[in-house]
Amino acid sequence: MQLKELNVVAIGGGHGLGRVLSTLSFLGNQLTGIVTTTDNGGSTGRLRKRSSSIAWGDLRNCLTQLVDEKSVGSQLFDFRFEGNDELGGHNLGNLILYGLGKIHSRPLESIKLVRRLLRVKTPVLPMSETPTDLMAFYPEGRCRVGEISVDKMSMMPKSLMLAPLVKTLPGCVEAILNADLIILGPGSFLTSVIPPLLVRDISNALEQTSAHRVFIDNIVAEDSPAAALSLDEKLAWIEENVGCLPIDSAICHDNTVTSTRIDVCHHQLNSDTVPHYHSRDKLIAALNICISKAPKLNDADLRATASSN
Repeated sequence: MQLKELNVVAIGGGHGLGRVLSTLSFLGNQLTGIVTTTDNGGSTGRLRKRSSSIAWGDLRNCLTQLVDEKSVGSQLFDFRFEGNDELGGHNLGNLILYGLGKIHSRPLESIKLVRRLLRVKTPVLPMSETPTDLMAFYPEGRCRVGEISVDKMSMMPKSLMLAPLVKTLPGCVEAILNADLIILGPGSFLTSVIPPLLVRDISNALEQTSAHRVFIDNIVAEDSPAAALSLDEKLAWIEENVGCLPIDSAICHDNTVTSTRIDVCHHQLNSDTVPHYHSRDKLIAALNICISKAPKLNDADLRATASSN
């Protein structure tokens, strides 16, 4: 079975999820992106301080990654204002999505409109339409609120939660339950990969789905306390905080990474032009190898279902 035959859901945030969606854009509507919406830094953070809204930055990045980067639409939504005035540092795409959010009753309607404008076939969904922030709890009762504070800590938090607790969209649950392959990462462990897993509807769907669930590791160590964790330590942290382990295998660039809990596929992933970026061709090759070893994706019933589609 090949990647092109599968229904795929990619979950995460930041540039990591955008890179995965860009790589798999040939799947069209067989691919769904579920995007972290807890960012409180940069242009997105400034807009969230102005009035309560979900974080638009990662959604905007994922949408533009699904269109030709030379297109007018991509350049428009990625345009960033310079200078030190009120517009300085703001991304035009964030402002457009923020403005549409004030017009429409639901963020999903704003996203659908932008998808039509950019001619994006792949569904891109926020992990929740309700604004929420990350809250990290540390030893001795210390607490930090917001992605920026979490990433700046020198130690791993004991636990993370969303404040307030939020629900996901029915479309997210449906996509996960109907998927053949689910991808988590790459990206910042605490602030890109974990937040969607803290939405109970999403973690429940990930536990119930029959899809093969793969974690894509980073190529270089991230600038956060999670960088010091081994793969098994990350898995244990997820299980303790989420209540289940929604990962069946991992794809790792580093040949020294091992696990006693899941299968690990080692594959060179770095781009020849930007070493810390995942190469599209290498990532597709690694996913196909991972798929070939996944029992859930190679039984006779699934092959028959895929061929009938």
